[in-house]
Amino acid sequence: MSKRVKEILSWYHSDNPGTLTNLSRLLHHGRLGGVGRLVILPVDQGFEHGPARSFAVNPPAYNPNYHVELAMEAGCNAYAAPLGFIETAAGNYPGEIPLILKLNNHDVLASDKDPISAVTGSVKDAQRLGCVAVGFTIYPGSSYCQEMYQQLREIAAEAKSAGLAVVVWSYPRGSSLSKEGETAIDVVAYAAQIAAQLGAHIIKVKLPSAHIEQADAKKVYERMKIPIGTPAERVRHVVQSAFDGHRIVIFSGGATKEDDNAVLDEIRAIREGGGFGSIIGRNAFQRPKGNAINLLRQVMAIYSE
Repeated sequence: MSKRVKEILSWYHSDNPGTLTNLSRLLHHGRLGGVGRLVILPVDQGFEHGPARSFAVNPPAYNPNYHVELAMEAGCNAYAAPLGFIETAAGNYPGEIPLILKLNNHDVLASDKDPISAVTGSVKDAQRLGCVAVGFTIYPGSSYCQEMYQQLREIAAEAKSAGLAVVVWSYPRGSSLSKEGETAIDVVAYAAQIAAQLGAHIIKVKLPSAHIEQADAKKVYERMKIPIGTPAERVRHVVQSAFDGHRIVIFSGGATKEDDNAVLDEIRAIREGGGFGSIIGRNAFQRPKGNAINLLRQVMAIYSE
């Protein structure tokens, strides 16, 4: 075990050996193994956004096996997906890459200002399929957030008792927030804190902007002169908000960017701000496979510096 991974695992000392072993597997796998950073390929967009919007730009991506092979060839730490994709691929690549089963999902066929995801998988499914972790999305700011918090609390407890790690997608969204507020620095930092308080081992958030959504929070940011002027400063503040950097916080790759340099600039900001890595979906699988592997390896090279 690397010194850095051993340090990270020490933050989760209340967890059982099974959960710590699975966290160690995540942190030791792939090209970033032992570095203490993560690059994960998530492919839940077929459910979340629809198949054509997700895969038509790169038709081989309609095949679930394509994504597992992409993650393995690029050297990712793990592959995350909903039940159907994991079931299709898990038996073809047993033990070759850590798997994360995303247990709830949300579609866009019905318009809702206050989203809530349906529970679409179980901890038993994750065990059956040999996963190292479960994933769960919460929407702080939705009028249904309390229900999601309670669901997560129960699922996290079951997962931990089964020796699995818990990854939380914490995405502020809902009628109480403006569109700009969904990525506001105060809101994203709050979302990271909520996920940590609910027992997440790994927290996934979006890169924050310099906008401050809450009036009361704005007074504190200005009075305390909290530095949020640069992307790296904002990343640092979000990581600080997750138990002073004692929880693993990774950042979403967001919508597809045609310019690789735009992606890599964000990665440098995450690294400089002390972020633990990235979970990159569309910016990987919507590119031709060779281009995607090249981009992911550049990302990993930045994180390994």
